[in-house]
Amino acid sequence: MITRTFSAAVNGIDAQVVEIEVSNFAAPNSAQESSISIVGLPDTAVKESKERLISAFCSSGFTPPRNFSVVNLAPADLRKEGASFDLGIALAILGANDCVKSRHLLFAGAIGELALDGKIRPVKGALPVADCLSKIPGLRALLVPKENAAEAALAAHGNLKVYAVESLKQAVDFINTGNLTPVPAPDFDFANSCGTDDFADVKGQFTAKRALEIAAAGGHNVLMVGSPGTGKSMLAKRFAGILPPMTREEILETSRIHSVLGLLSGNQPILKNRPFRSPHHTTSDIGLIGGGHDPRPGEISLAHNGVLFMDEFPEFKRSVLEVLRQPLENGEITISRAAGNCTFPAKFMLCAAMNPCPCGRGSVALGCKCSANEKRKYQKRISGPMLDRIDIMIDVKQLTPAELLKAPSGESSEEIRKRVVAARLKQLKRFEGRKTNCNAAMSSRDLQDFCRLSLKCEQHLRNAIDMFKLSPRAYDRILKVARTVADLRGADDIDETALLEAISYRKSEFFSQE
Repeated sequence: MITRTFSAAVNGIDAQVVEIEVSNFAAPNSAQESSISIVGLPDTAVKESKERLISAFCSSGFTPPRNFSVVNLAPADLRKEGASFDLGIALAILGANDCVKSRHLLFAGAIGELALDGKIRPVKGALPVADCLSKIPGLRALLVPKENAAEAALAAHGNLKVYAVESLKQAVDFINTGNLTPVPAPDFDFANSCGTDDFADVKGQFTAKRALEIAAAGGHNVLMVGSPGTGKSMLAKRFAGILPPMTREEILETSRIHSVLGLLSGNQPILKNRPFRSPHHTTSDIGLIGGGHDPRPGEISLAHNGVLFMDEFPEFKRSVLEVLRQPLENGEITISRAAGNCTFPAKFMLCAAMNPCPCGRGSVALGCKCSANEKRKYQKRISGPMLDRIDIMIDVKQLTPAELLKAPSGESSEEIRKRVVAARLKQLKRFEGRKTNCNAAMSSRDLQDFCRLSLKCEQHLRNAIDMFKLSPRAYDRILKVARTVADLRGADDIDETALLEAISYRKSEFFSQE
């Protein structure tokens, strides 16, 4: 007799249905001990489940199979990884040995790692697995570890109900009797908060705050240049707090990435606030963009729909910085391996910070002794094409003694966020029916339609191109920033004031562009 049930294999940030088949038959040689054979391209963790299963059976009061059990994980050409198949395999084997009603298994799916005592441990990727198994016609129940129940219930839809189980015995009892209450879909308030870090705590730096507000309103990348201690990191940590709240779709998409890496928990089954990732400058290119033998998302995908803060920007390896260029343009990263390709979403806002020179002081007045050649070599660590993809450059100045001694006086993150949200709503209305959702993502066609300039503005832009030797990409970035400045003011057209402010963010006084 062949017993079947369902599970799923996580591939990238998606899941693919895996049908677990078990055939139980008598050993050809009665003196030979029983065994379990797992086929279907299992990795080491899946193969090792045999020993976990035998111990879990004994600990749960079930007699281990006396005959040979062949476990097939179909499709056979899909690589199966991890211990999440333990529970499904165990139920199918018990079904083949008449300990579980095998006909009930046809309507159930299961994920979970078995402990030696029969307890069920949490696994990674419950959210995409639940979404995947919800699409199987006739599947009514998904058994998951208790710790994964909330995120699985959030993604389950259609006729599929999620049931939290803590042990193999409890899972068997449910299959036989159906005596278990389904986990309700969590009723979360999807309105994001601004977080605990507030812009009102930042002394001075009104120009930098204004630039970050523009960046948040239009989805622009930003680079802050200033000496150590001027508040660059402090500003960056508050940047994500003024971004618009995520939509339900963005929350689920972002949570899916974190679920695959096992970063969600029963207490936090979804991400409600926009992610803020801050990798160290020693991070490798694989750590940043993702990859490995079995490709996994990297920091740029963990920052999807949020902020990627790269402090000490020139200290990152040149190869690491250059791999950012494609995702900054396309909003996704494709990892190619011999076994196939994986595409991870990576629509993030880059917020970078750097010192003006190797010593960090930046000027003779502050004690800088770096030569012009040393400064140039330091700045050249960031290539021209990389700088072209940064919309706004800010000089973060040293605070004066009066500013340091004075109490913080400025707008709160909530007040700034209201203006940002109003500007984003204006953009969504403008781009209705198009793939664009913010000014930073405007296409060439969008620029022609929504960024028309007066003759006087065109002359200002020509002068800026000649003065700063701007590339065509930098020209487009200026128009996008100008459009955002106009949106924050509630203006329908880009006027001279908006354009000149956008041009002012194109060049740092510390940077020498050739």
